[in-house]
Amino acid sequence: MTGRAAARLARLARLLALLLSTSACLAAPIHLRDDTGAEVTLAGPAQRVVTLAPHLAELVYAAGAGQRLVGVMRYSDFPAAVARLPVIGDAFAVNLEAIAGLKPDLLLVWSSGLNPRQRDALRALGIPVFASEITGVPGIAAALRQIGRLLGTTAQAEAAATATLARWQALQASYAGRPAVRVFYQLWHEPLMTVSHAHLIDQAIRACGGVNVFADQPVLTPTVGWEAAVLANPQLVVSGASPDEPARLAGWQRFSQVDAVRRGHLVALDSAAMARMSPRFVDAAALLCAAIDRAR
Repeated sequence: MTGRAAARLARLARLLALLLSTSACLAAPIHLRDDTGAEVTLAGPAQRVVTLAPHLAELVYAAGAGQRLVGVMRYSDFPAAVARLPVIGDAFAVNLEAIAGLKPDLLLVWSSGLNPRQRDALRALGIPVFASEITGVPGIAAALRQIGRLLGTTAQAEAAATATLARWQALQASYAGRPAVRVFYQLWHEPLMTVSHAHLIDQAIRACGGVNVFADQPVLTPTVGWEAAVLANPQLVVSGASPDEPARLAGWQRFSQVDAVRRGHLVALDSAAMARMSPRFVDAAALLCAAIDRAR
């Protein structure tokens, strides 16, 4: 055997060893506890994933595994490719038959978005179920890392998690110490609904140096009367809006005594980006910070 042939065989042997090592790594079982404390076991990285909340579809893409997504919930629309995927349900009902027909090897669910009956029905399908519960930007980063482990895209997921946390910390630092601004965030106009301190949106308001005028309410999304809203005298009123749903801020124009109305600080922001627990939340928070800054 010539020296050139021997060198070629050695290179082939190294390549085969690398391929076998990678294959063994990919096939290694994955054990991970979800946010309810349940242990989820996969034979290897999931290849066909169904998400049962719009923000989870966004997280799968952000974690570098969008090509593994085969089914989503209604209103999943970011990135654009998600909108072309089969829809398997909405906030009111989940189509178990449609899920089974997609032959997923992993279901990603939002723990708070399911009632116990729905959760039991999903587990009865015999498909691994990973429950996620995000309460802040660190939770978004943690979810990205979890998804990266489950889908075998740890490097991309880690990069997305690190970038999300860095942008959030930079935003907080940028607005630290600025004068406080009273903010009313309008989730809905009739009845008038807002957010309490427990909502992700409240974290954005505080990061920007704002004060949520209904932060002390005992429920996540309280309904408040117009009289109470006017008495709170917000300096800025923010409402979510989308191409299909206008901001509906006209009701405030009746109350010229409110600082936000008198000074023209009624603002519409992208409702999906503002309310979804994904990296886009930080982008929406930056826009909210700019609106709060203008209202100072």
